[in-house]
Amino acid sequence: MPASDRLPPGHPPAPHGRIGVLIGNLGTPDATDYRTVRRYLSEFLSDKRVIDYPAWKWQPILQLIILSTRPQKTGANYRLIWNEELDESPLLTITRAQAEAIRADLAADYGDRVLVDFCMRYGNPSTASRLRAMVEAGCDRVLFLPLYPQYSSATTATANDELFRGLMREKRQPAVRTVGAYMDDPAYVAALAASVTRAFAGREPPQRLICSYHGLPERFLTEGDPYHCHCQKTTRLLREALGWPEEQVVTTFQSRFGREEWLKPYTVKEVARLAGEGITRIGILAPAFAADCIETLEEIQGEIQDAFKAAGGEEFTYVPCLNDAPDHIAALTGIVRANLRGWV
Repeated sequence: MPASDRLPPGHPPAPHGRIGVLIGNLGTPDATDYRTVRRYLSEFLSDKRVIDYPAWKWQPILQLIILSTRPQKTGANYRLIWNEELDESPLLTITRAQAEAIRADLAADYGDRVLVDFCMRYGNPSTASRLRAMVEAGCDRVLFLPLYPQYSSATTATANDELFRGLMREKRQPAVRTVGAYMDDPAYVAALAASVTRAFAGREPPQRLICSYHGLPERFLTEGDPYHCHCQKTTRLLREALGWPEEQVVTTFQSRFGREEWLKPYTVKEVARLAGEGITRIGILAPAFAADCIETLEEIQGEIQDAFKAAGGEEFTYVPCLNDAPDHIAALTGIVRANLRGWV
């Protein structure tokens, strides 16, 4: 909205009265070359919410060992899935499309009073830059939606931390609300179930449906992180929505990093075990990911699929993330509307 027409002569512009809706995802490198990927991985793996070892112990290992070789491998994996047309990662392409769809839905009711944008916890567009743009556009209230259905300190909490750090740099801080976990939101669960139904339309359901979530160290559970419980609840609700028997839908965890024990069962080992026991047809989806990314497009459809087939599996069906599917956008918009109550 324009600044008040009652401002005295010479007063700087003071736009106000708008509401910002900022959706946040994990992040992506800006390119696939060594230096760019190294910079991205350094930011990501230096986050104390992600790797909580003491800096004196972790940083020499990270900077001198891990970042000397890992950027080449990660960059090569990104090149396998890179959106060449837009010269960006699929995660960035999809998150932008999600923001545009949510913006269009909200504009139907609120016009330009509600501004919708997106940001990344690591990389670009940064959280601080998008928050600053909202403040400059006159947003004196901001709703922040981290795109993580299941809460974890390594995802939702660090996204919120970055938002709060951005607020610390603002002369004029907007009022802020953050959206919590939505792992049991009925519309989100219904969208998951619909995606599975679409994937197997006209053919026999899989012998096992694998719900593969990003992993965490096991000790996070004993230290109070509710992520494991949230994942189990999403799987149960999805199974109930599908009407499938309990043994047909399995919870697993992928993307293990380092030597300590992580949440089990590990997806790559579980699919091989199932194949070894005579399960030849599986479906797999990643309910914790709001958008397809390197963990789903490369890890699941590469390493995990290879492990299943090497162990004797035959039919491997990947169920895409919800991305910008209309029912997913409707679910996200519903969550946004619920959290805007009292503001609009």
